[in-house]
Amino acid sequence: MPRSVLHGAGGGRIRKPALAASPTVLLLVDVVNPLDFPGGDALAPTAVAAAHATARLRRALNREQVTCIYANDNYGVWRSDFQTLWHDCARMPGAPGEMARALKPRQRDYTVLKPRHSAFFATPLDELLRLLRCRRLVLAGVAADSCVLFTAMDAYLRGYAVWAPADCVAAETEAAREQALGLMERVLKADVRPAWERALPRGPA
Repeated sequence: MPRSVLHGAGGGRIRKPALAASPTVLLLVDVVNPLDFPGGDALAPTAVAAAHATARLRRALNREQVTCIYANDNYGVWRSDFQTLWHDCARMPGAPGEMARALKPRQRDYTVLKPRHSAFFATPLDELLRLLRCRRLVLAGVAADSCVLFTAMDAYLRGYAVWAPADCVAAETEAAREQALGLMERVLKADVRPAWERALPRGPA
């Protein structure tokens, strides 16, 4: 499972591995998601499609050693942890399980649990990005017109360039997704071209 940003206290010294610089970071917003809210059923088909597109993008970016961070809602469970959340969602039938399994966290990934819409609000995300010497965020996840949009706004305010691939974000309706992407492109100067349109450098698998 991925590395957590916050480490619990233990006996002896805490090992502090150096963070490899990652000028570009892939930020996955609420991709581990039970979809048990009003509108979740409408969101499910496009969320699954976005999860599979994001999995393909993650493989491509991994060849360029791009760091991946999961920024996930804690769903109001204040004693929750990301590993338990992923395992719970991965066992669910339908869209929640398919999304979680498509984007299974890896040992080298990082996680932050967020209490509200933006991945920056009340989390250590900005500090982690600074330590990684990040300059550009690739945003993927759900929902385009809610948590992804709020995160993109906060990223823009903090000086990060944003790429929100259109095929890697989902919303309850196509109109809502297009409106959110249009706002990101126009106001936040974000790149919203889909991942499949981008010429990603080739590298070893």
